[in-house]
Amino acid sequence: MKFALLSGVAAVAFASAAMADGHACDIGEGRVSIIGNEFPAIQTLGAGAAACASDSAEVTANLTKEHKNIQVPGMTNNPAEYTVAIISNGSIAPLMTDNLIRPLDDLIAAHAPDLPNQQKITLDGKVMAVAFMANAQHMVYRSDILAEAGLEAPKSYEDVLANAKVLRDKGIMENPVGGAYSAGWGIGQEFNNMFIGHGGEFFKAGTAEANINNEKGVATLEMMKALSEYMNPDFLALNNNEISAEWKAGNVAMLQMWGSRTPALLDPEGSVEGVAENTALTGPMMVGDSGVPATTLWWDGWTVASNISDADAEASFKAMMASIDPSILEADGVNEQAVWLIEGYEPTNLSEGVFQTIKSGATPYPTLPYIGLLHTALGAELPDFMQGKESAEQTLADVEAAYTAAAKEAGFLQ
Repeated sequence: MKFALLSGVAAVAFASAAMADGHACDIGEGRVSIIGNEFPAIQTLGAGAAACASDSAEVTANLTKEHKNIQVPGMTNNPAEYTVAIISNGSIAPLMTDNLIRPLDDLIAAHAPDLPNQQKITLDGKVMAVAFMANAQHMVYRSDILAEAGLEAPKSYEDVLANAKVLRDKGIMENPVGGAYSAGWGIGQEFNNMFIGHGGEFFKAGTAEANINNEKGVATLEMMKALSEYMNPDFLALNNNEISAEWKAGNVAMLQMWGSRTPALLDPEGSVEGVAENTALTGPMMVGDSGVPATTLWWDGWTVASNISDADAEASFKAMMASIDPSILEADGVNEQAVWLIEGYEPTNLSEGVFQTIKSGATPYPTLPYIGLLHTALGAELPDFMQGKESAEQTLADVEAAYTAAAKEAGFLQ
């Protein structure tokens, strides 16, 4: 058995338990190489796939926060370095654009004919991915800190600002607001959420032409800048992992966070006393008067590479189907790791924020093939505004110029 995975004790323990209770599967001969993010639900999938390894089947995984930068180059070679990519509706487009992933219809028909329709991600009439969980960013807050100041849970970003001012003025917490504002993908996603909340449309109707340099784009940046005034001064360096650590250290009172990561925030292990037990979840924030939640709905799933042999594709598909078998929910703590789309999942209080986001009518993140280019341009250009080096209008013009150049090079614009 060959298995490389930075998965933590829980996932390793799960893999051992899975093999002990008969979850181990026969995938025949082949190579399975997984690229994906590193949060607990995905670590569980990696460990589940590991139970399929044998003398004739190699299983390896690279679970890292850098997965988005690795997956395209890692699947471009022939044969591809990675046979499986664990992706979302925000990261599948580049793989499809470059024809790096294969349709799964034949593999589903042969090996998973009973796969529920809710797990089939169909694009252009073909099943291109298998979804295993829903996800969204929503508000997490410290109920004790807000109660100490006589404040209620925020419902809008305007509420967050008002609460933050009170907490600072009362000397309760100097920088009570958190966010994954790290330069790059993180801050680009925060712009996306806030822009949608203001009722913005990313592209001009029926085209790939960017449509963010307008009053809604300016309002988005102004709100992000106002929030950052109540954040850790190093907010541009804090990604999801680091802002989670700030939360557990008791340094943050209000934080927009991924539902998939809230179980870790609610876990007392590694937290300052009083933090975990007073961590409360609510739905997404509103902003302005659009009536649209300032967040995006996501699914996470997995897909299989094009540039690999059919034998490796079959082995990879079988291993990943085993990794999302309903039996995984029986392992300690797994049911609570995510809002699973797997049959047998029982919702818990840990998934309350995601369920509230779904009920709020939140907008799904676009699967347009050029959205990634705009997201990249946002991540590169927004720090200048957040650091006070440029006006909102100049920054948005820079974003559109960078996006337009990339879109023309990719053939999306003339």
